[in-house]
Amino acid sequence: MAVDIGPFAIAQTVVAKGDIDVNVARHVALAQAAADEGARLVLFPELALTGYEPALAAGLALNVDDARLTPLREAAMRYGIVLVTGAPLKSAGPPRIAALSFLPDGTVKVYTKQHLHPGEDAAFAAGDGGPALQLDGASVALAVCADVAHAEHPAAASRWGAHLYAASMLVSEHGYENDAALLRAYAREYRMPVAMANHGGPTGGWASAGRSALWDENGTAVIAAPGSGECLLLARRDGAGWHARMIDTPA
Repeated sequence: MAVDIGPFAIAQTVVAKGDIDVNVARHVALAQAAADEGARLVLFPELALTGYEPALAAGLALNVDDARLTPLREAAMRYGIVLVTGAPLKSAGPPRIAALSFLPDGTVKVYTKQHLHPGEDAAFAAGDGGPALQLDGASVALAVCADVAHAEHPAAASRWGAHLYAASMLVSEHGYENDAALLRAYAREYRMPVAMANHGGPTGGWASAGRSALWDENGTAVIAAPGSGECLLLARRDGAGWHARMIDTPA
C-alpha cells in the first residue's frame, strides 16, 4: 500500500553569486509561500545558498551554527516546515558540499555529498551522506547532484525504506536528458518517487536547464517546471494518487 507523501515543494531558484544573506532572504520568502500552500518540506538545489562556485567555495564555507543561517532556522520553526538547502560546509580539509535540513524543532540535520564530479575534488572533499528525513510518516532520502550518477546510491535509499528520493541538483541543458532519464529509471525500478530541484539560472559558469521535476513510482512525470527561472512546484500523494501544481512565488 502506498504511503501518503507531502505536501512538499520543489524550489527552483535563481541564485545571487556568493551572496549568502541575499540567498537566505529569498529562501525564507519562498519557504513562506510554500508553507502558505500547505507544504511541509521545501527542497532547494545544490549549493543554493552560495551558487555553484568552486573557486569561491573555501571562502564561502560555513559552519552549521553560522549566524547567517539563523533566518532559515527561524523560518522552519515559524512555518512548521522542513527546509532543505545547500552550502559548502567547513571541514578539516576542503569544504564538503552539504544539504542542510532545518527542522521545525530548531535542529539542523546535515547530509554531505558522497560522490564528486570529475574535477570537483580540486575544491571539495567527498562527504559521508546523512540521515533520511521524516515527512509526516514518510521517509525522505536525500541526494546531491553526482550522487544520482551512482546506482548504488538510490538502491541504498530503497533498501532503507525511503518513500521519496529527493535530489538537489545543478543540471545544464546539455546534461538534462541524461540525468532525467536516470531519475525516471530509478523511480520505476525501485517504485520510489523522485523529486529533483534544479537551479533556475546561471551559476558557476553553467547555464542551468531549470525544468525541476517530480516522477512518480512508475517513472512517469507528475509535474515539471517549463524551463528556467524561479518557480515553486507543490506536490502530494494520497489514496487518490498524486496531486501537483505550480504555485505563485513572492515578488
